[in-house]
Amino acid sequence: MEEIDRRIVALLARDGRMSFTELARETGLSVSAVHQRVRRLEKRGVVRGYAAIIDHDAVGLPLTAFVSIKPIDPAAPDDAPDRLAHLTAIEACHSVAGDESYILKVRVASPVALEELLQQIRAAANVSTRTTVVLSTPYEHRAPDLVSEDESAGPDGVPA
Repeated sequence: MEEIDRRIVALLARDGRMSFTELARETGLSVSAVHQRVRRLEKRGVVRGYAAIIDHDAVGLPLTAFVSIKPIDPAAPDDAPDRLAHLTAIEACHSVAGDESYILKVRVASPVALEELLQQIRAAANVSTRTTVVLSTPYEHRAPDLVSEDESAGPDGVPA
């Protein structure tokens, strides 16, 4: 990927609502050139979409947990993601190396709701679970560092 495209992706990762005018100013390109590059990045699947970041406490889902799952029968088909897709409290499903097969990130309203969700997960996917409850989240949704050090430095060589 070209360095200018990496810069555009980094800017959009920090602020997905950044206007084409702002992107043009930050990259030194014309608005039409930025627009074409963003559309091309979207078409190639580099930029897959734009989303609102929700305050889960404000919408009644203050409890976050990570649930590691592994099949009760190791010979069973590896179809847990499909079996769990209907459970909307599961925010993310990651295939992992190690003792467990997947780690799920879940958000629920209460410890009782978490207990009910764990029962649903076990029943739907025929898995055992190990749960870690999140106490606080100092940071999340961090934008990746896609710009080289030379690119991010100001005119005097000091990082901008």
